[in-house]
Formats: sequence, C-alpha cells, structure tokens
Amino acid sequence: MSKNVLVYVEFADDKPSKAGLQALGAGCRLARQLGGEAIALIAGADVAGHAAGLGAFGASKVQVAQGEQFRVYSQDGLSRLLAQQADAVQAVAVLTSATPAGKDFMARAAASRKCGLASDCTNLEVEGGKIVATRPVFAGKALVKVAAPGTLWATLRPNVFAVETAGFTAGIEPVSVTFGVGDLRAVVREIVAGAKGKLDVAEAEIIVSGGRGLKDPAGEGKQNWDNLEKLAATIGAAVGASRAVVDAGWRPHGDQVGQTGKTVSPKLYIACAISGAIQHLAGMSGSKVIVAINKDETAPIFKIADYGIVGNVEDVVPALTAAFAEALKA
Repeated sequence: MSKNVLVYVEFADDKPSKAGLQALGAGCRLARQLGGEAIALIAGADVAGHAAGLGAFGASKVQVAQGEQFRVYSQDGLSRLLAQQADAVQAVAVLTSATPAGKDFMARAAASRKCGLASDCTNLEVEGGKIVATRPVFAGKALVKVAAPGTLWATLRPNVFAVETAGFTAGIEPVSVTFGVGDLRAVVREIVAGAKGKLDVAEAEIIVSGGRGLKDPAGEGKQNWDNLEKLAATIGAAVGASRAVVDAGWRPHGDQVGQTGKTVSPKLYIACAISGAIQHLAGMSGSKVIVAINKDETAPIFKIADYGIVGNVEDVVPALTAAFAEALKA
C-alpha cells in the first residue's frame, strides 16, 4: 500500500467549505508524517475552477470529478466516487469532514470496501508506523484511540483541525467517472435552503448562545430572546442554542451547539442561561474566550469559562449590549 492520503473536500456556497479545508489540512499533516502525498478530491457539476487554489491549502495533487451526477448531493454518487478513488490512489487513509453529508456518504463508502469508519475524530497521528485516530465516546466524556488493519476511513470533527497554509502548487487530474445520473439509486430532486444572510454558528467567529433559562420565546421568554438577537446584531455574532432549546422547538436544529449539534471554535462564545451539560461543552469548549452568564453560581459552565457573570439574563444581556454598543462607537 502507498502512503497517500485522500481527502474529499466539501463545498459550501460554491466554494471549498471551512470544514473541508480543515480536513484537507489534517490530511496534509498526516501525509507528511507518513512520507506520502495529500490528494484532494472535489466533485460537482462545475468545480474545476477551484482545483488549483487547493494547493495553497496543502494539497500536492487535486483530483476533479465533474458531471451532472454531482450537481446536487447524492449519497450513492459520492460513496461510489470515494471508493473508486481510494482504490485508484491506493490510499492509506481516506478523510472528510464530519458534517451531516460527510457522515452519510463516508459510512457507505467504507462499508463498500468492507472497512469500518472512525467517526468524528479529533486527532490523527502516526504511532509505530500505523495511523491512530482519536475520537470521543460516551457523549464526549472519554476519548479512545483507534487504528485500522488496512485503510483508515475517518470523518473529522469540524473546527478542531487547523487549515494548512503551505502554498504548494498542486497538480490537477480529471477523474474518469464510471457512472452517470441514471445509475444512481437515489436522486435529490429539491433542496430547501434556510434563510439567506443568517450566520452559520459553525463558521462564525463570535457566537451568542441561549439556553433553556431564557424561557419560551412564544411566551414569557420573548423579550429574553429579542435581547439575545439584539446583542448578536450589535457585535456581529451568530445565535446558537443548547439542545434543550432545540428539543423544545424554540430554535431550529441548525443553531444547536453540542455533541449532537455543531462543534464550534469561535474567538468569542457568550453562553446565556446555559448550565453547561457535558454534551454542550463537547461542542464549544474549543472557543478561544468563553463568557458565561447564569444566575446559578454553581453551574458547570463556569468551570470552563474565562469570564463568568452571576446574574439574571434579563438584566445582564441588555446591559452587556449597551456596553458593547458604547465601546464600538469609540
């Protein structure tokens, strides 16, 4: 087997996504440890124009799969493509982001090659000549190291691995795809997009998150959530939420931060009325600066917070918004 690492780079809004570039960075560093090449794979109806740019993010080679079979997301199409190219380059590791799509098609691709999948990995290293992946178990309460007897198939947790800035000149190779749209067993007919202009918590550098303590926005908590939105707008932040809030139907699932939501690593994370359950901490503990606002001084969130404010969100959030607005005028 060669020492090549194959990385499928996901796209968002017609360009390589942040999570995709993070996965490529992890693959590049792993390839250097192995003494092999980091090969980026991209797919779409018209993605060739993005291929050369991936050299700036560490790829030594970029494989381009173009065609109508990749115009919209297809689990069947991408799993076939990954399996085909993993064989073609004799990859010692096949990586992609642990996004909803990545978790979907990578499991199928790995199964087609009778391999297991190391999901949601937070570290990759070479020990004794073997690739060892670290991944969370028991809702983030523990970490385990796993290795594969052959090719390692793995999805990588977004916002954990750094983007590479190697500045290589990447060679570009077109991929000969052996199947068309008619060969796909499932075809996506329509994608309903969310509201335009809304910041994604997974991409945001500042996040203001609300917990169950803000109460029902359709009732007594309406003013609390309005205050949270106002704070976010003042400092250019995305609005996040805990699982309890999403389960209650107060915010969409796309806003959820945590083990079963999105993993984030913003420069600033403001947690409002969030107690700090282990599942939530697993998704935001990588934030550079954490500010916690909670009326319960024993709340677990204070154990990881850089700054803690003990008080009612009804009073603290408007005061914080006013202070930020005044400071930003200066």
